[in-house]
Order: sequence, then C-alpha cells, then structure tokens
Amino acid sequence: MNVHFIAIGGSAMHNLAIALHRKGANVKGSDDEIFEPSKSRLAACGLLPQKEGWDEANIHEGLDAVILGMHAKSDNPELLKAVKLGLRIFSYPEYLYEQSKEKTRVVIGGSHGKTSITAMILHVAQECGVDCDYMVGAQLEGFDVMVKLSEAAKFMILEGDEYLTSPIDRRPKFHLYHPDIALLSGIAWDHINVFPTFENYVGQFTAFIDLISPGGALIWCSEDDELQKICPSARKDIGLLPYSWPDYRIENGITIICYDNQEYPLKIFGKHNLLNLNGALLVCNSMGISDRVFWTSIQSFKGASKRLERVGGNESTSVFKDFAHSPSKLMATIRAVKEQFPGKKLVACMELHTYSSLSKDFLDHYKGCMDAADTAIVYFSPHAIALKKLPSITPEEVKEGFGNSALEIYTDPVLLRERLLKEKWDQKNLLMMSSGNFDGISVEDLAKEVVTQNA
Repeated sequence: MNVHFIAIGGSAMHNLAIALHRKGANVKGSDDEIFEPSKSRLAACGLLPQKEGWDEANIHEGLDAVILGMHAKSDNPELLKAVKLGLRIFSYPEYLYEQSKEKTRVVIGGSHGKTSITAMILHVAQECGVDCDYMVGAQLEGFDVMVKLSEAAKFMILEGDEYLTSPIDRRPKFHLYHPDIALLSGIAWDHINVFPTFENYVGQFTAFIDLISPGGALIWCSEDDELQKICPSARKDIGLLPYSWPDYRIENGITIICYDNQEYPLKIFGKHNLLNLNGALLVCNSMGISDRVFWTSIQSFKGASKRLERVGGNESTSVFKDFAHSPSKLMATIRAVKEQFPGKKLVACMELHTYSSLSKDFLDHYKGCMDAADTAIVYFSPHAIALKKLPSITPEEVKEGFGNSALEIYTDPVLLRERLLKEKWDQKNLLMMSSGNFDGISVEDLAKEVVTQNA
C-alpha cells in the first residue's frame, strides 16, 4: 500500500501517517513547515520529508491513496497533479472511515468534552483488555500515538469534530464517520467563521444524528438544552440512551463516585467531567463492559492532556491548564475548580485565540462566563487578530463583552506573566485556559515559579 500525505506535519495528519506506517503501509509525505512534536515523531519513524515544500514529483501513478490535510490549500500543486492523474484522494476523516468500514464505529461528538470522553473510553477499554482502533484529539497517558489502525480490533473509537473536512470538502468531519454508536455531549455555538448562525451550527448535529446506522444507538446528555430539542425526535430505528450526573460527593478535594453501595475515588473532578463519565459509561456498556468494571477501571484515569490538567502546586496552591476557550467551557471549568476547592480563591486567566473568540460580534456570548472566579484575566494578541484578518478589538470591548467591570485585560505576554508572578498565591489556585499558548508562556514553568514563591 503506497500512501502520500499532503501536509503530513499536522497534529492529526502525522499521527495517521505513523499509524499507517505501523500497519505496514509505505508512507511518504510533504509539507511547507513542520513543527515539534510532529517533526521528531515523524523522524523517529523515518517519515520526515527530506526537504520542506511541495513537489509535483511526489505524486505519481504508483500511489494507492493521497491523503489531504487541512493545512494544504485548494491550489496546492501536489493536489492539482493528483486530481489530474485521477488518483484516489482522501481527507483525513474519509480515510479513517475507509479503514473502519468493517468495524463497529463509535463516534463521540459535541461542542465540548469530546476528547475527554474518548480518552475515558480508551482508558477503560485498555484496562479491560478490549482491543480498539481509535482517533483522539490529544496525547493520552498510556498511548504513544493519537491514531491506531489494525486488522484485528472490533471497535473503532473516533473523536467526532464538527469542523470542516478538507480544503476541497466543506462537510463537517463527523458527518463522514457514519457511526453505529454515537454520543453527543452538548451544543454550544462555535466556529462562527464556518457556521455563521446558531441555527446553522445546530443543523450540523441534526444531520449527524441522521447519519447513525440503522439499528444504531444515540447516547446523549439530557442536561443540555439544545440536545433536549433534537435528540428525542431522532429516527425510530435508533436507540436513545440519555445520561445525566452520577451520584458523587467531594471529600478533601477528591471526588468520589457512589454506585451500588460502593465508593470509587477519582483523580479527575468537575461536574462537566462527571457528565462525561456517565456518557463514557454508556458507550462502554455497549462494548460489553459492565458498570462495576467501568467504575473500577476509571479510578486510575488522570484526564486528557490540557483538560483540567494539574501542572504544578503544593498544599497551598494548584496550577491547572485547560483547553477551554468557548463561553460554556470557561464557565464549566471555572465552576469545577471552585466547587472542588471551596476554601481557596481562584485566579482564572483565559486567552482569546480562536476565530470565534477574537470576533467582535461574538464577544457578548462571553457575558458572565468568568464571574465565578475571584480574579478574572483575559489575554489576547492583536497580532493574532491581524493574522486572522479580523477587525481589531479593544480591551474596552472585551470588558463590555464579558460584562465584568473588574476583568483585567492584557495584550502583552511579558506583562501578563509579570502580573501573575506578583500575585500572593497562598491559599489560591491558578487556572490557565487556552487553545493556544498565551504567545509563548510556558504554564509548566510558570507553575514552578508560583510554587517556589510559596515554598
């Protein structure tokens, strides 16, 4: 099997390339820029292109498949030659479906919690010895790649992103997977550059439900207002399995699940994560894993990378980083830390980084979402706004959008870092939330300095 990747350096693409290489395919690829960790990981497998850039010579009639990444443009010379030669061109999700046609496909969708729920399922499956192929959107502890493909696995677990498929395919990725078992965690408007109205965005999830295989199942969060509107009216040949929160209590900063007269202490916390757990439980039930085995196995789950990940701390202070960036995610994550540590104050800092969050017309969706924090800080980069070719925004507009007169605004990462290190951290927690990196601030290094201050 000869496969060429156009834009092999992407976080998802390089993992698929490694997975196919391990499966025995002859894999080649190209890209105009490749960063770490993709660069080192591709090099370790002998898959790193010898030079950066696009070359038509990479495309020839001996290729069985060409896989096109989102980073490539529609006028990419390699893509144009592949079209001219009539080669089989796949997007990333199309190829995952191609590799899972004979498997039971489990697709985890929703505006939030997709990575965490997928990670929970994979953790329990691994603990129980249930062989699964998978694609997940973060590096997980105990898994050296984010994509696994094999002949033997019965199940394919797919994180179902609603963003666009490829430069030449404008369908949402999760529309291509045709799940046998689908999970929806909730709907909160995102990707406004692609889905300009909320109704249009919700419509993508309605279409996803319609793509569930006949006789399949839809597992959905009954606590979500939008899902309550669309899930009960799903096709009659689809089984509906709603879920809510499990019984739990918090003791000395540890969340404990109470099930069938047994207690199961967890390493993760937050009401949103407890919803995620009950969704993952129903998926695992459908894979033949019992409730008791699930709760026993999930006790050792530490969470997915950048999902309420504790990166440093001591008895007085904990520093967390989280991928949260949309209003609903910010609110859930802040409330989770406040509920888990009621005796400590919380400094919550978020970065406006995505297309939606940096759009002036979207800012009022953030109203009140950081009010639960004792100190709320927002960072944004005017340079990022310029790169995205968006109208500029001002600190005053951000403060008005969040509806919080005490909100602190920073546009310089150096000044933000200095501000955080001036804080008196005794009996306070720090929560850093972004889908970016605060323009180079290492949260891990920041955590070390915060802990040193309190030593």
